[in-house]
Amino acid sequence: MEVLGTQAAMIVTRFPPAEVAAKIAVSLGIGLLVGIEREWSNKDLGARTFALTALLGTTGALFGPAMAIVSLVGVFLIVIATNARSVLVDRSLEATTSTALLVIFVLGALAGQGHLFTPVAAAILMTMLLAWKGELRRFAGGLQPEEIRSAVLLGLIGLVVYPVLPDRFIDKWELINPREAWITVIIIAGIGFVNYVLLKRYGTRGVYVSGFLGGFVNSSAAALELAKPVGAGSTASGVALSALLLTIVAMFVRNLIILALLSPTAIATAAGPLLVMSLVALIFVRHASLQVDGGSRELHLESPVSLRRVLSFALLFLLIQILSTLGRRYLGKIGFLGISVLGGLVSSASTSAAAANMVGHRQMQPGVASEGVVLASVASALINLPILYRNARNPALLKRLASVTVLVATAGIAVLVLQEYIWKIGK
Repeated sequence: MEVLGTQAAMIVTRFPPAEVAAKIAVSLGIGLLVGIEREWSNKDLGARTFALTALLGTTGALFGPAMAIVSLVGVFLIVIATNARSVLVDRSLEATTSTALLVIFVLGALAGQGHLFTPVAAAILMTMLLAWKGELRRFAGGLQPEEIRSAVLLGLIGLVVYPVLPDRFIDKWELINPREAWITVIIIAGIGFVNYVLLKRYGTRGVYVSGFLGGFVNSSAAALELAKPVGAGSTASGVALSALLLTIVAMFVRNLIILALLSPTAIATAAGPLLVMSLVALIFVRHASLQVDGGSRELHLESPVSLRRVLSFALLFLLIQILSTLGRRYLGKIGFLGISVLGGLVSSASTSAAAANMVGHRQMQPGVASEGVVLASVASALINLPILYRNARNPALLKRLASVTVLVATAGIAVLVLQEYIWKIGK
């Protein structure tokens, strides 16, 4: 009796009931999740098979490596038999379902080892991939070679180049940290690429969508593309004005996102002016869009992720960061803000990233960096006017756009000044 009691105690110690119950519950849950999707897709292997396979992985892992290997061989035999039957019946392979079964076994084994988050997260993502078969096929079919190259390049600069860069200042003046500068390039390129894909996917649904998504990619280029076809006396000037203002709103939102990602402490000062400017612009967008219905127009913008663009942005970012740092050191706050305005005329995204990066290095107070981002955004909105004046053919549209842009810029600067005044009083 004592021996039996000792053995029972050892079993309880090795397999605590509460922990084992949690592992079994997770394995059955992920198996049923994926299996129900396969059942819904009319596959031979359905909910019960996937649930039992996940449970097999869990129990195999609980018993030890030898049992896990034997169980995996059994799953392989099921996969082979399923594909042999499928080939004989309709001459096709169940590659996706077979892969999913093997993955669910591995996830069950991970659950058996106590890794609960990884199996659950992976099973949810796998179910999403299986359920979105049609959408993914249509999306992949619509990709162009340029977009595929851009995605590969984005992976290259993020996963290959970034890890090998030194994480320290490489100059005695402490101006350039390659790794921190490069992660900024990755973030900006990633934001631009995601919005470029969204623009290609949804931009044709309306000129307003094209304008907003195009503004995220490149506000000046998007504004130029939207204004070119609008001739003098065009009845679509209301739509064009709304779309052009939406490119500016998108630029404001993008710069605020950059600041939030790279320097969250600087959001407080920049959020007020940028959001007020966006709100004023959206009021005019609403007013103009009520006059006419928005049509469908596709913007033809280059992918923001190419070797030339990435290197150009990196060099521009470094230049603005160096000038901003030197301006702050030797000319104080006024020097930095002046350089921010000049940087906004070229690239408000680069200027925003440089300001946020300086806050990360503790070279500047968050409030001052936020003011620089706001002024860079205002400068970027105003610089579109002379660009459009040289290329567009509708003086009336440009006059309306100029008056609204100036009003938007004035509102943002007024809020910025008011915040500064309140801060000084509170101090």
